[in-house]
Amino acid sequence: MARILVAALVTLLITGCASNVVTDYNSAAVFGNYSTWAFMPDTGETSFISLDGSRVQNAVERELNIKSMRKVAEPEADLLVSWRIVEEDRLEQSGVGVGLGFGTGNFGWGISSPPPVREVKEGKLVVELVDTSSKEVVWRASSRRYLNEQQSPEKRGKLIDEVVAEMFTKYPPDLD
Repeated sequence: MARILVAALVTLLITGCASNVVTDYNSAAVFGNYSTWAFMPDTGETSFISLDGSRVQNAVERELNIKSMRKVAEPEADLLVSWRIVEEDRLEQSGVGVGLGFGTGNFGWGISSPPPVREVKEGKLVVELVDTSSKEVVWRASSRRYLNEQQSPEKRGKLIDEVVAEMFTKYPPDLD
């Protein structure tokens, strides 16, 4: 019994330490050369920033300020920050299945129905830093936590703040 409890605790600890973001970077980039940044100009059809877009931009700006990077006009920037919320569809089971069975001795029959399933649209945040001189992505982070339509504005804002903060704990990358 003690072994099972210890194994369960170790599994819980390892799972709790799993990162909520995934990062990638160009190992040839010299991250110490970057000191200024700007948001990449939006090339979409809309001329406004969505509610989540404003939340993302505020969080990115806060995190880059913590890194002592200075926000400047686009032509003067070392890095351009690009971000997007990638929509993904996920199937979600809700409730429980129902089953019925009968039988005698070693023989029986059963029938069951699976739990109801519905499609949920979720958004995964992706942030990229682009070197302005080479026009190449030098750092990328994506979230493993998702925004969905059922979240309140407060919960969405808190989630975006947490995810962006965790992303930038991995910037600049540890090049050991």
